[in-house]
Amino acid sequence: MTAGKIILLNGSSSAGKTTIARMMQQLYREPWQHIALDQFRDGMSGRFRGLNSPPGDSGARGLNVVPVERDGEPVTEIRFGDVGRRVLRGMRRSIAAFAREGNHVIVDDLMFEESFLLDYLDVLKGLDVTFAGIRCDLEVVNAREASRPGRFPGTATFHFHAVHAHCIYDVEVDTTDSTPRQCAQQIMRAADRPAHAFDQMREKFNVR
Repeated sequence: MTAGKIILLNGSSSAGKTTIARMMQQLYREPWQHIALDQFRDGMSGRFRGLNSPPGDSGARGLNVVPVERDGEPVTEIRFGDVGRRVLRGMRRSIAAFAREGNHVIVDDLMFEESFLLDYLDVLKGLDVTFAGIRCDLEVVNAREASRPGRFPGTATFHFHAVHAHCIYDVEVDTTDSTPRQCAQQIMRAADRPAHAFDQMREKFNVR
């Protein structure tokens, strides 16, 4: 069986990853499965989705949304406990399983930590992965975040630079002025070419 291709989108919250993923699904003639971090977050038990949960609480063990202050500015940090990290590891392995069954997959994720990227480099060995960086001006991201229900102010600000800190990309797009269609088409063109970013990062991080 021929494995499916993977397009991995990485960028801050509200940068436009989900909109681009859905646009690519419309533009591709063949089916592409969309797998997103938000889907796995929403599938977690409610008591493991914390809001400023203290250490030891079930909310702190899952995905905990915590208001903090950075440089005198209130922002929102997303913290993963042991349950949350286990879910993330399962998500990455489900992506590999989908692709190995012949499904093309568009992944919508955030590389909060270097360890998340390293796990992807390991789990997706032997698969065709196009790694796309989704960027946007912070002012625009914050405006989008403020208009979206269920989003906490300052979430994107907290991880805005961290999600890209350790990454090498096959393609980067900027949603500040480009339309979702333009960004999707740029990524699709990159996915038609040989991808090198994951191999370069495996070399950089000595992932064998």
